[in-house]
Amino acid sequence: MEELKKEKIQELSEHYLEILRILGEDTAREGLIKTPERIAKAMLTLTKGYAQDPAEVLRSAMFKEDYKQMVIVKDIDFYSMCEHHMLPFFGKAHVAYIPKNYITGLSKIPRVVDIFAHRLQIQERMTMQIKQCIQDTLDPLGVMVVIEAQHMCMQMRGVEKQHSITTTSDFTGVFRTVETREEFMNLIRN
Repeated sequence: MEELKKEKIQELSEHYLEILRILGEDTAREGLIKTPERIAKAMLTLTKGYAQDPAEVLRSAMFKEDYKQMVIVKDIDFYSMCEHHMLPFFGKAHVAYIPKNYITGLSKIPRVVDIFAHRLQIQERMTMQIKQCIQDTLDPLGVMVVIEAQHMCMQMRGVEKQHSITTTSDFTGVFRTVETREEFMNLIRN
């Protein structure tokens, strides 16, 4: 495992060295000598979610419980990389589910968010993936996910809008009813 990681770092470093050269940098300059390796290590960290199984994380702390009310984990900080420009987007995820037979450890929900965030992503897909993973693994009465994020691809390039927030949502089951969705939205606003 460690040998494979070293190979990936070496291969990525070679590519980043070439990118710096193409950009016109002096790759022998003191400040850039270790930059290709640092970028390679950073990219492996930013994309570590590919090597993790979010369903397994939920199953590792799954408990039979006769609780049928909303469970909400809100304000889950995350950062991800936009697959279109490979620039960061970051914000907060709010996740709710209503158990049918099983609950999961509260820390497992933010871990699921992090696993999907640590992949090249688009916010819309990430929202759906989190929802679907929880629905498929816990089989609750319903799941709802809302993500609010700022996208550096909109702030640093293109339209250059510094304070815009993108909000996405997805839901299943009992969250299809307006009253249940409104209850969730009211609870995450407070």
